[in-house]
Amino acid sequence: MNRYFDIKDSLYDIVKKYPETLSLFISIGFEDMKNEDKRKTLGKAISLETALSMKKINVVTFTDRLIEIIEDKKNIIDETLIQKSENKEADVRIDGVLPCPVRIPLIDSFNKWMDNEKDNLDIIVDYELKAASSGIDWLKESLEEADSEEGISDIFISAGFDLFFDKNLMGKFKSKDVFKDMTGFSRLNTDFDNEYMNIKDPDNQYSIIGVVPAVFLVNTEELNGRELPKSWEDILSEEFENRVSLPIGDFDLFNAILLNIHKRYGEDGVKRLGKSLLKSMHPSEMVKSHMKKMERPVVTIMPYFFTKMTKEGGPMVAVWPSDGAIISPIFLLTKKSKEKEIKPFVDFFASKQVGEILAHNGRFPSTHPEVDNLVPKDQKYMWLGWDYISENDIGEKIKICEKIFNESI
Repeated sequence: MNRYFDIKDSLYDIVKKYPETLSLFISIGFEDMKNEDKRKTLGKAISLETALSMKKINVVTFTDRLIEIIEDKKNIIDETLIQKSENKEADVRIDGVLPCPVRIPLIDSFNKWMDNEKDNLDIIVDYELKAASSGIDWLKESLEEADSEEGISDIFISAGFDLFFDKNLMGKFKSKDVFKDMTGFSRLNTDFDNEYMNIKDPDNQYSIIGVVPAVFLVNTEELNGRELPKSWEDILSEEFENRVSLPIGDFDLFNAILLNIHKRYGEDGVKRLGKSLLKSMHPSEMVKSHMKKMERPVVTIMPYFFTKMTKEGGPMVAVWPSDGAIISPIFLLTKKSKEKEIKPFVDFFASKQVGEILAHNGRFPSTHPEVDNLVPKDQKYMWLGWDYISENDIGEKIKICEKIFNESI
């Protein structure tokens, strides 16, 4: 029992009281909850306890995640989670979004570090670090309006290929050589610096402090004679047409998937990805009222973190793609012109302490060379690549991929 809900409460009651939790219920397979009428019928008939039992999902882990979402939305844990004074005279400005599972421990550590260093820093700091669930539109708006580096923050933390490479957003400052990698790592963690990949920016502009890997969660009860999918190629096969749930609402991760599929398989691959989408899972469509039985996804593609919610021995099996978990990088961008003032903050966000919070609390592998990411070394990652990024207009490429994808579903 917690102060927000009881496991005997119905899904309808929880979502009605905390609308921000709806996406999490949809992500674990209760896609009917998107439809308000069905929320009132199905949602009222199923308790949280029953729902998690049906899905073979760990109750403690899931309820902890629900609480994190609720507390992030309402900002009720600690008023210092966001310190946004709109102080025009601030010496250092920090903006960004943090993955929800690690936002609280990260900012708690940041606040403690700030308290310990306040005598040494002797500067005015203005920062806003929101939950990833709140989106990045507010960051995009500030970048669209800025016409010089003085108009943007000194430090940015977020995932997002479109945010950081679109020529109308961060890309226009990247081309002016505004940013510098100040982490000081000669080499990154061997998970990301090895014989098949290196995600360290060769231009020494962007820093990457961690990644969000996309993996498969397979409902073995729905395989119906199919082989367990082991690779992205398997997901794109005819066998899985209309049987895959994709993280469309998670723009950072979904864009990473689109771009990597396009790079590796071309337009045909993006079309096949669209065909794989379970139509009833798409946000723009409602469940067909005449369907006798709701089709359930065989495969749900989701951040690695969510696989912790499954019950051991249950029908939900996590699969790390054999050709690599597609990754959405967590970027740390820092202004070259403010190096003296911001270097202590870079040292904190790129520290082993922060790396372990990312890797151990959130299952977001860290690039810090001394962090054990708790991922077996034979499990690979799929990275878009700096050559591909420099050779393409990423913002435009995302729009092209989205068009191809949407026309194929």
